Amino acid sequence: MIDPDTQAGWVAEAEAEDDAEDMPLSLRLSIADTLTLGNATCGFMAVYFTTTGILIPHLTGSNESGMARNSAATAVILMLLAAIFDLCDGLVARKLRSSPMGAELDNLSDLISFGLAPAYFVLVYGMVADDAQQKVSAVAAIVVLLAVVLRLARFSCVTMKDGMFQGMPSPFGALTVVSIILLELPFIPTLLAIIGTAWLMVSRVEYPKPRGVLAVAMLGWIVSAMGMLAAWAFDAPGGQVLLQTGCALQIVMAATIPLFATARRVNTFRDNRRENREARAAQLP
Repeated sequence: MIDPDTQAGWVAEAEAEDDAEDMPLSLRLSIADTLTLGNATCGFMAVYFTTTGILIPHLTGSNESGMARNSAATAVILMLLAAIFDLCDGLVARKLRSSPMGAELDNLSDLISFGLAPAYFVLVYGMVADDAQQKVSAVAAIVVLLAVVLRLARFSCVTMKDGMFQGMPSPFGALTVVSIILLELPFIPTLLAIIGTAWLMVSRVEYPKPRGVLAVAMLGWIVSAMGMLAAWAFDAPGGQVLLQTGCALQIVMAATIPLFATARRVNTFRDNRRENREARAAQLP
């Protein structure tokens, strides 16, 4: 139809709605994408609190143990919150529609929250800790960052069997790295544990994906870790013990899961060999 005053065509409301529906999915964010962006925001803010609350006061000579403790706890809590966003965006994406750029957003956000943020935490640890060596810590930080980069790139290229990851998931690796630092071990054991965690992230060890009961257990563990960090940050009675217990449990889990995965692979290999021998024996006259 033509507007008699302007001689311009009228666009029906229904046609305008159709045009909106025809908008490419790549230009629209889904709910899962919004959660993923929350993940990236938490990672960036973790870097911010590590800088303003730990590094800058140390460089200016105005460092206070209470302020540094609160900032460290805030930075790690933000990484934990990023892990919650990362857990939830996958669950939401499976239940609801996800945009085509969801996978790319997820990888980029994970790189910030579980690559840059923990690597920067390691770097700052090397600058403020009394027994740490700054240059060696910088190398360890680069190793952590590159391990996450390689792991995320491999995740995009390699197809694994359903329900499994190859290599330690980057959120689990990031939380393990910061747990090692918060445990306040001597420098050499801390360095070796950080390098070992980076190696696990690029290894071929299979880790189960957090689904169903495992996802609920992981969420409960993250919330518990937040409570331990909060108790430590506010110097609550027993807060230091809670923090050390939580960090130790995180490290024990990081070391135990590969052992179970390796034992499972060995048992599977043995079962396959036995089945092959039995099959060959059955074929003999």
